[in-house]
Amino acid sequence: MSALTAHLDVPLHHGAPGAARRAVVAVLSGWGLSDQDWLDAAAVVVSELVTNAVRYGGGCVALHVEAQDGRVVVSVADGSPVRPRRRDPDDVGGRGIALIEALADSWTVRHHEGGKQVRVALRQCPGLAPSRGVAA
Repeated sequence: MSALTAHLDVPLHHGAPGAARRAVVAVLSGWGLSDQDWLDAAAVVVSELVTNAVRYGGGCVALHVEAQDGRVVVSVADGSPVRPRRRDPDDVGGRGIALIEALADSWTVRHHEGGKQVRVALRQCPGLAPSRGVAA
């Protein structure tokens, strides 16, 4: 089956993480993914990605969600070439990458002209059929 995809341009304001979180949960639920714990984890990942992009990225922020071959990948592109980094445990704030690492299988950064894209492969959702890419 071909990939299911969704794209959202994210406004640069303090409400962007919440709006992105709600939009992604609606998309994933619409694709038949219904495990609430998994959806909550996906929402946290999206919130952290968008928060970092709005706070540090600048430029246009774009959110992309894809489900294919039993995997869901979320990515956020922004206008900064600076790679997100893990913070020292004694730092105040800056726990986004640690949360993403705790809730996802992997994350990568791809640089492009004018910025970067942070891609996160979410853990397998219970009930996601690898051969179909949608909930069984």
